[in-house]
Amino acid sequence: MNDTFDKLDRKILQQLQINCRQSTEHLGAIVGLSATACQRRIKKLRDSGVIHSEVAILDAATLQSRLTVLVEIKFNKGGTVVIEGFKALMRDCPAVQQCYYLAGDVDFSVIISVANIQEYELLTRSLFLNNPNIVKFSSRVSMDNVKTSLAIPLD
Repeated sequence: MNDTFDKLDRKILQQLQINCRQSTEHLGAIVGLSATACQRRIKKLRDSGVIHSEVAILDAATLQSRLTVLVEIKFNKGGTVVIEGFKALMRDCPAVQQCYYLAGDVDFSVIISVANIQEYELLTRSLFLNNPNIVKFSSRVSMDNVKTSLAIPLD
């Protein structure tokens, strides 16, 4: 993190990662600042891009049964056009929750959320099987989402 951010900024960010809807009065009491000072710091963190977005994290189990699939993808050839095209495809697909471009023996790791295995099978056809640049993909179905978080440790 940038050196222009101090311990108080880090404390604020840690708290916002737990609950971004807490009041600035409550947040100030936790970090030792006034509500107004917290508001100014949060605005600075948003404006600087440190706070990328604030979203609601839904509990899929309470909404409906969801299947989480972890997929590793290996390309037979790369190149900027191929890689950037695949990244764009992943960003545009609502079922893709996370996508990582990797160094090593696989090129991408993708986390996908679907209603059932039939939906996943249809998705594999459009995303992977019909892509001539993909030489192999392997899927692992999650039996239990033990921990799901995007929080960044700031200690």
